[in-house]
Amino acid sequence: MLHTRTQVARTNRSLLASLKEGGYIFYTRHAEAIVGADQPNLNFQDCSTQRNLSLIGRRQATEYGETIRRLAIPIMAPVASSPFCRNIETAALAFGREYIQVDPFLYDVYRLSTNISPFDQQRILATLNSVLETPVPAGTNKVIIAHSFPVGIGLGRLPNMGTIIVRPRGYGMGFEVVAYLTLAELNRLT
Repeated sequence: MLHTRTQVARTNRSLLASLKEGGYIFYTRHAEAIVGADQPNLNFQDCSTQRNLSLIGRRQATEYGETIRRLAIPIMAPVASSPFCRNIETAALAFGREYIQVDPFLYDVYRLSTNISPFDQQRILATLNSVLETPVPAGTNKVIIAHSFPVGIGLGRLPNMGTIIVRPRGYGMGFEVVAYLTLAELNRLT
């Protein structure tokens, strides 16, 4: 079904108004990283063993934070980040290094894209579900800077700085995916 510009604008205003009220989780993929792969000797304390942000990625991360502030969307501190340097730098450029808390579980989300056992995959997804169903206080929103998912697993594929807006329903009650937004679409909310 095609939507008119008026319908899209109305939907954007409604979403933005809801986000300003808070109570949502922004599950966001890190900004663009350089081409290549993380090294077999991956060390979270040594960024040279990891893919890191490109120049475009640094601009994307800065733009993400500026957009959130311009739209006056309230964000709770700390912002959760995967332990990879590209995630920490994304969060720091967007929100400030002092507002980041590294969450080791988000490395497990990254592991969903590797060759892991079905048992481990189910354990990781169950833990992620409990994170995403945890209520966020009204008047603020939680940001998680993490990774994309393999096709058909978890929340699905995400572009660089893509955000999935989730409304937690409460412990044991699941969550609702409200929107999938690219950085450009987030910028267009008015």
